[in-house]
Amino acid sequence: MRRENSAAAQAAAIRAGARRGPWRRLLALLGLGGAAVARADAQAARWAHGAAGEERTARLLAQLEARGWHVRHDLRLAGRRFNVDTALVSPCGTGLVVLDTKNWHRGPDWETKLIDGRVHCGRDDRHDQIAKVAEYARLVGSAVAVPGLVVQPLVVVHGSRIPGGHLTAPVPGGSVLVVGTDWLVPTLAAAVRGRDPRRAAALAARVDQVLRPYVTGA
Repeated sequence: MRRENSAAAQAAAIRAGARRGPWRRLLALLGLGGAAVARADAQAARWAHGAAGEERTARLLAQLEARGWHVRHDLRLAGRRFNVDTALVSPCGTGLVVLDTKNWHRGPDWETKLIDGRVHCGRDDRHDQIAKVAEYARLVGSAVAVPGLVVQPLVVVHGSRIPGGHLTAPVPGGSVLVVGTDWLVPTLAAAVRGRDPRRAAALAARVDQVLRPYVTGA
């Protein structure tokens, strides 16, 4: 299992911060933490929910490493505030997947689908979240700056069902592939066009130079 990811660490930090100080700790122990602690717990629960999805994604992707993929989790691009959930270098050494994990509502009323060209989970418009992943991928690709590199933004959705297993979301300048968990590994495996271990290792080394492990609060 990989180290505790930034979302899990953020959840723990929020909970601890809400209880910092002797009186707050005592009130929390007595169940009298008040509105501030309740708000912090709700915020921490959202972070923990996201962290659980990222851990499930990591377990799914582990099998790809034996097939020549280089997989990196929980990263930050220098000078940027966003984190990259997962970066994957393809076995051919010419493809870089910038993957974001979403842990959305489960149930028949919460399917993920396109409505008027925008990604929705149930009635909730989530398209701005998808568009952000495309922008992250663009920024990462510009920073890696390897000639001939193909960068693919990809979103995997836990919980909410995607009819047909996948969809292609239009965004300015391109598109984002959105897949359910059952489609994640098969989709990536099918995208491989040959193997070049030396080139893949060189690209992975370049990615390691550009994307550093995410440190909460850094």
